[in-house]
Amino acid sequence: MHKAGDVVLGGLFEMNFFSTYSELSYTSEPQQPICHGFDVLGFTQAQTMAFAIDEINRNSNLLPNVTLGYSLYDNCNKLGIGFRAALSLTSGLEEQVILHETCVGTPPVLGIVGDDSSTRSIAISTVLGLYRVPMVSYFSTCSCLSDRQKFPSFFRTIPSDAFQVRAMIQILKHFGWTWAGLLISDNDYGLHAARSFQTDLGPSGGGCLAYLEILPEGDDPAELRRIVNVMKKSTAHVVIVFAHEGHIINLMEEVVRQNVTGLQWMASEAWSSSAMLQTPRLMPYLAGTLGIAIRRGEIPGLREFMLQIRPELHHNSNRNKMVRFWEYTFQCRFAPPPEGWVEAGGALCTGHEDLENVETEFLDILNLRPEYNVYKAVYALAYALDDMLHCEPGRGPFNRNSCGNLQRLEPWQLVYYLEKVNFTTPFGDQVSFDENGDVLPIYDIMNWLWLPDGRIKIQNVGEVKKSAFKGEELTLDEDKIFWNFESKEPPHSVCSESCPPGTRMARKKGEPECCFDCIPCSEGKISNKTDSMECTSCPVDFWSSPQRDHCLPKKIDFLSYHEPLGICLTVTSLLGTFICAVVLGIFIYHRRTPIVRANNSELSFQLLLSLKLCFLCSLLFIGHPRQWTCQLRHAAFGISFVLCVSCILVKTMVVLAVFKASKPGGEASLKWFGAVQQRGTVLVLTSIQATICTAWLVSSSPAPHKNTKYHNDKIVYECVVGSTIGFAVLLGYIGLLAVLSFLLAFLARNLPDNFNEAKLITFSMLIFCAVWVAFVPAYISSPGKYADAVEVFAILASSFGLLVALFGPKCYIILLRPERNTKKAIMGRGNTKS
Repeated sequence: MHKAGDVVLGGLFEMNFFSTYSELSYTSEPQQPICHGFDVLGFTQAQTMAFAIDEINRNSNLLPNVTLGYSLYDNCNKLGIGFRAALSLTSGLEEQVILHETCVGTPPVLGIVGDDSSTRSIAISTVLGLYRVPMVSYFSTCSCLSDRQKFPSFFRTIPSDAFQVRAMIQILKHFGWTWAGLLISDNDYGLHAARSFQTDLGPSGGGCLAYLEILPEGDDPAELRRIVNVMKKSTAHVVIVFAHEGHIINLMEEVVRQNVTGLQWMASEAWSSSAMLQTPRLMPYLAGTLGIAIRRGEIPGLREFMLQIRPELHHNSNRNKMVRFWEYTFQCRFAPPPEGWVEAGGALCTGHEDLENVETEFLDILNLRPEYNVYKAVYALAYALDDMLHCEPGRGPFNRNSCGNLQRLEPWQLVYYLEKVNFTTPFGDQVSFDENGDVLPIYDIMNWLWLPDGRIKIQNVGEVKKSAFKGEELTLDEDKIFWNFESKEPPHSVCSESCPPGTRMARKKGEPECCFDCIPCSEGKISNKTDSMECTSCPVDFWSSPQRDHCLPKKIDFLSYHEPLGICLTVTSLLGTFICAVVLGIFIYHRRTPIVRANNSELSFQLLLSLKLCFLCSLLFIGHPRQWTCQLRHAAFGISFVLCVSCILVKTMVVLAVFKASKPGGEASLKWFGAVQQRGTVLVLTSIQATICTAWLVSSSPAPHKNTKYHNDKIVYECVVGSTIGFAVLLGYIGLLAVLSFLLAFLARNLPDNFNEAKLITFSMLIFCAVWVAFVPAYISSPGKYADAVEVFAILASSFGLLVALFGPKCYIILLRPERNTKKAIMGRGNTKS
């Protein structure tokens, strides 16, 4: 199709599905292939370009005083034919064998609208780019064409497949489909899409491919059977198909043969609106398909323009495209008809048939998609040319600020203005190209609806677009979507179910990222969101909940007054204190009796007071450890017990001195153990312990400590001794005095007396030493509060041992055997039996 003009634009359209080559005889020059299978959609696209140029020529505001012409070629769906057509357009050397019609040569074109195939656009743009001839495609979506170094003059009004892939990924993420299969065609369109999917659909994209299969070019039953078996065995319920409708027909035949249902199909723009697949036989399988479709647009006046087509205006040959279109639309033949056509009931075309009285997709202007892209491509070239012609001399962008002019137009000049073109279509869509020659992307989302009456409808359920300010946006009307499942709900397609809080994802070896196991978090770690990759550790004072989904404050553990063990020890301590007070009261009340006076009443009173302090100091080990209690507990314990043992030691020494004085020449020994000496000895021995405690507290004071090594879920509050040496010296000093007291009392156990206190001291110190010898290993091996309990028990046991052993027999005599509490009995001059 040709139309003369001041400036001519070229066009490449698919008006035939396939071509056949004549048999090679090797005796003559090979003939060009013959095109077959009229494509009414390609013809509609070509007419849309003719309409757009006609509309521009009638617009006084765009390209005034300039007439646009066109030269449109059929690529016959073949790379060789389309490539030859492009070269003929740009060189101006066209041959009859290419056009299949007799026509005169036309001047070279300034730009080309086309091609509709990525493979052909790659080949053509590679050559045209060398000469900077602009080419604006309306249907080539391969992301590889965005490479500006390889294709410097290529533009397109259809979004790149890279954006289409991202749009599909957004739909997958919207419905939570992380596990999908991908079928592609074995060409640039499919292979580059697969590469984009593998790059974008990863851990960051939120999904994985269960399988990737390449559809065979022709009818390959074995390969198709294998692919469908892969689909059946896979756990993925979503199948993405990036191919043209010609590749899918044979696949769907195998799907029907094996009756593979329960799949959610996702269609690329190449077949999302395909009427060829919308048949009652395929709808049980393809109903509910979600597809990416080229933006639908409206072109006012296009229908009226198409209704003016008449074959008689161009009827030069039976190969004329207008004739082919007329015969295809009305199912008739112009004279002379093919042999046998009339006899078989075929009608003859008159050329006066009415297009309005026939249902044809040619006039379906309510669903203009590729045609709308053709319309935008023509206008992009026109606006770029208009901008170039409005250039002011001396302010131009070219050499020496020059401008392009109508008499000496160069294609590379138009490329410069195409890169900066920016206009809005009557439908309201903005058209501009980025640095890669890609248009501002926008896609419609289509859904294949199967109506109860058996009719098939493709409805728009949303859109995905990219704006200059908001980025990529997905809009879906889920209420309108038809789901071809019994539940009428979106399917569930994941390799592994989401890991709930409290677990982490662990990839399965040798499988994609979306296939994983859910591993519970270990103790002390949590995950508080779904599909956590790692478990996070709780802070030091917190521990994981049983569900491992949040951190809980650790339990505080210490020897408390409120727990049974603490209550028992407290009651025992107070009981011991009370008994000491009772015994002290008895001794004070009977202080003038012989048994009290004979046993050094002053030291006995001091001993009872020190035992009272021993019982009371055990209370410092119970309750929440604080700085002052940690410092005071061991100091009080050490000084109290040294005071107690010092009194016992002095009593023992007094016993020895008394019996030594009873021998001839021993009177002098009593002089050294008078009341003053006794008090002084107790004070000196106790002062040594006080000095040890002071040095310990000053150098390395005990302090409260949060211990977490005993229990992971508990904080054990304890008092660390600070200096182990200080604690050992404190205990060692007590032990030294106790052993010394025991040895002296043991030596005096057989001294003659009716009431020998040395035996009682020996027995009491034996109990005392036994308790504290057992205390050391028990204390070391007891954790946390049980170490405090062991120490309190040792204090109470040794204190009760001293109290009972030293004062029990005396209280027995004072209260129950008063006849023995006489001077005669004490001196041994009474009845021996009594």
